[in-house]
Amino acid sequence: MTQVKICGLTDPSMVRIAAEAGADWIGFVLYPKSPRNLLGSGANALDEVQELSQFAQELGVLSTILMVDPSADLFEQVLHDVEPNAIQLHGKETPEQVQRMWRDSTEICELWKALGVSDAEDLQEIEQWQADRLLIDAKPTQDTSLPGGNGEVMDWSMLDGFEPHVPWLLAGGLTPKNVAEAIAITGAPAVDVSTGVERVRGVKDEHLIRAFIDAVRDA
Repeated sequence: MTQVKICGLTDPSMVRIAAEAGADWIGFVLYPKSPRNLLGSGANALDEVQELSQFAQELGVLSTILMVDPSADLFEQVLHDVEPNAIQLHGKETPEQVQRMWRDSTEICELWKALGVSDAEDLQEIEQWQADRLLIDAKPTQDTSLPGGNGEVMDWSMLDGFEPHVPWLLAGGLTPKNVAEAIAITGAPAVDVSTGVERVRGVKDEHLIRAFIDAVRDA
């Protein structure tokens, strides 16, 4: 059965709703430019995300922390203080940097790498990445400041028969209306959604979350 990650949650009520609806992972964003950012400032910068991550785990859902080109200090803080089930890197990290962080985190949590894809050439480069999972996303346009969560859809047909060396998730412009088609075309073992379950940018909608998960289960 296709697994589901609901990303960019910002409050306990939506965490509970996603958990009750059947999400497998819940994602929390630590990126100041994102409308879903949870990274505060000062000595208690991670307090909120730590509480939400623990709450998700108590509800039986795996927690994922999304970061973009994190500093070594922030990565270590999240790894050892927040203790998520997975850390997702969504920036311009190099294969060498990702491999190093994967080695540092391997006994604590999974390490994921998000990759923007627009053509077959991008897919051919995937084998160079060492991570526990890969998140295949639509490559962002040059005029956006966000590496993901933009609601952009890729050409799913290029993923027909796609079998990378590690487990993977499909992301990019998925909604309750199109996720079944995306799964049918790509055979994705897991899907990730953020914008597609929001009523306005950065604000999740209970009915869309439930509809999205129902659509995946029906697929």
